[in-house]
Amino acid sequence: MALGAILAVTLSACGSSSSSSSSSSSAASSNLDLQTSGTLTIGLEGTFQPYSYRKDGKLTGFEVDLGKAVAKKLGLKAKFVPTKFDSLIAGLDVNKYDVVINDIAETPQREKKYLFSTPYIYSKAQLAVKKGSAISKITDIKGKKVAQTTTSNNASDATRLGATVTPTDGFQQSIDLVNQGRVAGTINSREAFYAYFKQNKNAKIKLIDSGSEIKTQKIGAIFNKKHAKLQKEVSKAIQELRQDGTLTKLSKQYFGGDVTKK
Repeated sequence: MALGAILAVTLSACGSSSSSSSSSSSAASSNLDLQTSGTLTIGLEGTFQPYSYRKDGKLTGFEVDLGKAVAKKLGLKAKFVPTKFDSLIAGLDVNKYDVVINDIAETPQREKKYLFSTPYIYSKAQLAVKKGSAISKITDIKGKKVAQTTTSNNASDATRLGATVTPTDGFQQSIDLVNQGRVAGTINSREAFYAYFKQNKNAKIKLIDSGSEIKTQKIGAIFNKKHAKLQKEVSKAIQELRQDGTLTKLSKQYFGGDVTKK
């Protein structure tokens, strides 16, 4: 009888602990003001390899796997909403999703209106031009046409350096215009060009480092300011994924190198 009493107390304590942990996780997620209970709804392009793209019809990529890993840390399921880049951030204003995870740089202008998580990529910019181009340094784009998505940080840098921006829908269209000789070049991150050369080993493109002309960009998840609690939890999850090696592992898998460190 004494043994039975001890077991009963022990099992009761274990059950209480498990129930408490489960309710705590449920309570935490319920306080995040999510679009759908139990689900982290994530906005992204879905057309930009290796960040997020379709392979055999299935959405995959660095930021897709990152989004799933973050959602798992929060005890949630990940749901992705592919959206064109130029209207991606605006989707936060109309509650189209809870967060955007799409290679978006943290800038003073964006910070005035939105919240950013701790960075998961430290991005360094490069300029792509056709082989044989007379351009030898990034400042040579002054007075020339460069292809960029108009709302991107790359477009802002190109304008600041004196170039005229030719609007495009994304990276592939920008690089196509460079190959066709319709623009002098395009600015993008080293990781984006890593992926391009991985798929196009014989590309007639040369890269020019930005040097000190363009600062290294912090890339993080972006939120509507009403989602301060969610931003805090996602930042915590990203920090844990950095510490346990998941970020580095995913980066090497999709980029061929670690772009998650300064």
